Parts: sequence; C-alpha cells; structure tokens
Amino acid sequence: MRPTSLRAGGTRIHELSLVDAGAKMGSDVEVGPFCVVGPDVSLDDGCRLISHVSITGCTTVGAKCEFYPGSVIGMPPQDLKYMGERTSIDIGSHNIFREHVTVHPGTENGGGRTRIGSNNLLLANVHIAHDCQVGDKCVLANSVQLAGHVQVESNVVFGGGTGVHHFVTIGRYAFVGGMSRITQDVPPFMISVAARGPRSEIRMINGVGLQRAGFKEPEILALKEAYLRLFSRRARASGAPIINSIYRILSEGPDANVDYLCRFLLRAYEHGRHGRYLESLRHDSKWRRPLEGDGQPGRT
Repeated sequence: MRPTSLRAGGTRIHELSLVDAGAKMGSDVEVGPFCVVGPDVSLDDGCRLISHVSITGCTTVGAKCEFYPGSVIGMPPQDLKYMGERTSIDIGSHNIFREHVTVHPGTENGGGRTRIGSNNLLLANVHIAHDCQVGDKCVLANSVQLAGHVQVESNVVFGGGTGVHHFVTIGRYAFVGGMSRITQDVPPFMISVAARGPRSEIRMINGVGLQRAGFKEPEILALKEAYLRLFSRRARASGAPIINSIYRILSEGPDANVDYLCRFLLRAYEHGRHGRYLESLRHDSKWRRPLEGDGQPGRT
C-alpha cells in the first residue's frame, strides 16, 4: 500500500485516489485507493471509502457512512426522460453501502432528488434508482432492486433478490420476503412474500419485527386483529370488498397503528393506479426526448 496524504481535520486520502479540489470533506474522512470523488460531493465527518468507490454528481453524504469496493453513487439516472438537468442525492448518516451498490440522482419529473435516510444497511449489488425515497433503519439484502420513484418508509426489511416496480410504496415496519416481485404498495406492519403469478401476497403481520422494535403486546394484537379482518383467508373467502372492512375498522376508532394501516390502504385502493398510490401523482405520460428518426415521443 502506498502512503496516504493527511489533510486538515485528520482526513486521509490515498495518493492513488482522485478527489476533486471542490469536494467538501469533513474531519476524519478516509479515502482508500482507487476512489473518485467529484467536485459537487460533500462528505461529512467520519465517512470511509474503502477502495474503488466512485461518488460523483451533486451528492451529499452524512456522517460516518461506509462505502465498500465497487460502490457507485451519483452517476446519471437510467431514465430516458433525463436531459442532463442538475439533480441530487441526499444521504443521511451511519449508512453502510456494501460491494457494488449503485444509487442514482433524481430527475426533474420526480422532484430532482433521491434521498436515503440514516442507519440503513444496503448489502451487495443493491440498486436505488432515480427519485427513490428511503427512510431510516432499513435493511436491503443482496441484489434488491428499487425502480424509479419508489418510496420505502422507515424500518423496512427486504429479503435478497427482490424487485420493486416504479412508484410503489413500502409501508413502515414491513418485511418483504426474498425473491419477491413487488408491483403494488405493501402495507405497513405486514409480511409480504413471493406468490404464484405476477404478484406477491400479504402473509401475516411482522410480529417478530414489531417485537424487536419495541411494540407493546396490545399494539401487536390490535394489528393482528386488523390483519385477520382484512387479509386472512376467511376475510377473502367472505367476498366482502376490502374497502368496506377498512371503513368499518376506521369507524371503530382504532389505535394509531391500525389507523395508519387503514389510511395507507385507503390511499392505494381509492386513489391509486394499479395498486400504487404514487402512480396517481405522476404527470409524465410521455418521454420528453423524441425517438430517433421519427420525431415522435416514446411512452414510459
């Protein structure tokens, strides 16, 4: 290993790395060999780039984040509507990005910013596409792929190999089983698993996850009762529309968690498109860039 240069505040940069003079570096930042840091990047105190890490674009990283070899943060989004406009990535503190994680900045149509909260663990080969919003304390296992405009609330766990469709929302404290294909919003506090056919299914409440998070027994029992009334085999076999069950539960004055669950579902069922609430908010029905040769815009 060749020596590293020492900057003010204890920041160490290996001489085989390229750090632009315009990059903002906090104290005690460590940049290992063969890394690239662009001019519009800000790394807060204690960040660590082990080796072969690329952080470019307009990217802000909070304190004590770790980036493992092959991580690429800030390259242009993989979106044919993107025309080179200045967009950004905002990353919180205490996140871990394992090998070959990729994160892309936002697009103009999606608000211009991709955001990742704090205390998240992204395992190898995870992809966070343009305009995604990820909360705090989430775990994304190996090869989880989030398409553009996906919103992940806090305390969500993904099993490996899961693919999530554009504009899907994953509710807080949900657990998504490995190898799932998620095309509709996943309600909070629930376990979603891969099923036969094109969609996943709600299997049960995330009881273990809720216990670990400090939920009290009455809160868990209330959510279990709501699950039985909304998603169980008996509920499905009754033939009653789920929307009726949701309104009935809300009329009973449920606790805060059940109320949040029901209102999350109402948003998707009453206002969503294809089971995705955020899909109803999109305003870009066509690409901005014409197809080469005919001058006609292509569809998304």
